[in-house]
Amino acid sequence: MKVYLDNAATTAMDDRVIDAMLPFMRNHYGNPSSVHSFGREVRTAIERSRKKVAELLNVTPAEIFFTSGGTEADNTAIVCGIESHGITHAITSPLEHHAVLHTLEMCEKKGHIKLSILDVNEKGELDINQLEELLKANPKSLVSLMHANNEIGNLNDLNRIGSLAKEYGAFFHSDTVQTMGHYVHDLKSLPVDSIVAGGHKFHGPKGSGFLYVKKDKKIHPLIHGGAQERNMRGGTENVIGIIGIAKALEIAYEDMAEHQVHVEAIKKHFIQSLTQEIPGVEFNGLSGDLDKSLYTVLSVSLPPSEANSGMLLFNLDLEGVSASGGSACSSGATVGSHVLRAINHTPERDAVRFSFSRFNTIEEVDYTVGKLKELYAVEA
Repeated sequence: MKVYLDNAATTAMDDRVIDAMLPFMRNHYGNPSSVHSFGREVRTAIERSRKKVAELLNVTPAEIFFTSGGTEADNTAIVCGIESHGITHAITSPLEHHAVLHTLEMCEKKGHIKLSILDVNEKGELDINQLEELLKANPKSLVSLMHANNEIGNLNDLNRIGSLAKEYGAFFHSDTVQTMGHYVHDLKSLPVDSIVAGGHKFHGPKGSGFLYVKKDKKIHPLIHGGAQERNMRGGTENVIGIIGIAKALEIAYEDMAEHQVHVEAIKKHFIQSLTQEIPGVEFNGLSGDLDKSLYTVLSVSLPPSEANSGMLLFNLDLEGVSASGGSACSSGATVGSHVLRAINHTPERDAVRFSFSRFNTIEEVDYTVGKLKELYAVEA
């Protein structure tokens, strides 16, 4: 049996997304900047996609910019937000994706900002009181805090954080890569200045993403060289990626409630089965709390095991189960997860992230738990 439980890394493309993209691979190949009919029909398709994304997020099309993915969108929001608004201080957490952390560290290294890192407890919860104190001392900062953590699943309260940021005149950016397509984002009521998306996290194509920037917080481009994306991103548009991400988001919103019920049932069953079958199992961060974490992510901390130490993912892969040891973006590195280090995860315990999608089944969970039970030699 082959079981894919690494959906926080990437998801399988929906067939309906592929169907929407195919005509733009085969027939509609014009450059959207060209004025002839081939170009105009593609330009129309791009703007239709932009309008669809904007409608789903309750914003105007002029506030949506297509990118190559979440990383580029994060970089654009942070680097250009700092430069465009003359920001000299930024606040983030040690749990952010490296697309945010490394970008802010680079900005500090170049002398553009002073960077403050919030404290987190062993469950990965942010110190909101510290955030307010930092904002009081440094009004008009840039605040970059993710909606949900890609490794331990913790959900942050964007309304609470955004309201604090607004009170102190801060620019609030949130990395929403893990929640886009899985939760409703009503950006007319949500107090954020910029958010991001990567299409391959919700059954769209890789290499596609978008950036939302609130219309009264305009920033300059990160990539220069052309007038594309209303002078916000130079370079010929990734037409098939744009068509694909818009279709994927449309499908996600159509079936979101149904998909959430399905995936939550899988996660709940996984938690119950692991707790019953593997004595000493624990869950990292808040991922074991269905009300406070992403319904798509479960970070598992397994009892010390000499046989599996450092080999758990390999052993699972041999049994046909694909999972991750943390962030997939660093899974090939020898350095451990910065998120698990920040919450003081015990190194002797193997950590594995299982992440789910609407294509997973209860049977796959039962198979996975059975293999874990075998690996940890737990007697029936």
